[in-house]
Amino acid sequence: MAKELFAGQKKNKYRIVISKKAVSKKNLAPLLKGHNKILIISDNGVPTKIIKTITEICKPSIKVFKIILQHGEKSKSIQNFEKILNFLADKNFDRTDLIVAAGGGVVGDISGYVASSYLRGIQFIQIPTTLLAQVDSSVGGKTAINISAGKNLIGAFYNPKGVLIDTAALNTLTKREFKAGLAEVIKYALIQNRTLFLLLKKYSLEILSMDHRIIEEMIFLSVQTKAKIVTKDEKENGIRAILNFGHTFGHAIEAHGKYRKILHGEAVAKGMKIASKISYLESLISLKEYQEVVNLLQLFEFDLSLEQYKYKELKPYVLRDKKIKEGQLNLVLLNKISNAIVTDSFNAKNLQRGLQD
Repeated sequence: MAKELFAGQKKNKYRIVISKKAVSKKNLAPLLKGHNKILIISDNGVPTKIIKTITEICKPSIKVFKIILQHGEKSKSIQNFEKILNFLADKNFDRTDLIVAAGGGVVGDISGYVASSYLRGIQFIQIPTTLLAQVDSSVGGKTAINISAGKNLIGAFYNPKGVLIDTAALNTLTKREFKAGLAEVIKYALIQNRTLFLLLKKYSLEILSMDHRIIEEMIFLSVQTKAKIVTKDEKENGIRAILNFGHTFGHAIEAHGKYRKILHGEAVAKGMKIASKISYLESLISLKEYQEVVNLLQLFEFDLSLEQYKYKELKPYVLRDKKIKEGQLNLVLLNKISNAIVTDSFNAKNLQRGLQD
């Protein structure tokens, strides 16, 4: 049974559909109305069956173009951003035309940023094909590309026209990719959703063995949490910052490895361990609660080792964090499990201590 919810305010409101067959004529055709041309942006890691299904739904009334990027974080670059913009201009795309992002977070992020920039904004649809993108980057309107100084430092807040989350696409993922997406799910459980926290504890084996009934509910609870937060705070001026739990150190770990050694979700899992440890050191949570967080991460088989990272090596990246205001680093910490806070009041020495097992 398909699940539906909405995110965004007023004219920026959009529908999110979650089901095993979300990419269907019934769901996609209404989003294509009024468009004469579409550009499908994807990467070579996305099953061609998904691209074929989208193309067939568009025919014969809509002209379809495609750009297939290389799979991986390096594709979220200024060079690809410029290449796609030039392609749209060469094909005479105008403001009545549409971009469809079919892929993981990299595809969704760069597609959304292109859509926000071309002719000062054309519409786009998110069809996320990885768990990470389904529960996180496809909802909320954050778009971005990377530069050498750090991840997601150039971008815009720009909501999609709609989001179709097809859980059948998860069957094409490697176990590693699927598990990396679970880090963002765990994040929602830890920052605001106690129901999700209990579901993850109870059904870890079913989730890891790809039980679609449980996974659909898990995705719904995750997206429900994110949609509620981003609708309240569309441009990260307040509560939305809690969505970055685990990301201050997670992004630093990714950047330190030049986005090659570790997947985003794997880095965020380590980052959540560090943030939880700092929460404990700041006396915001008990040792028992800190251990509960670690146990949950271990339940989903995350590598939480930190000995290979030195604070002095991560510090430059930590200090480029987007949550810095007036030169002051803001941290997302746990006040208790399923209750995150943002604070600039903490002992700076605990940043280093958080990396120690």
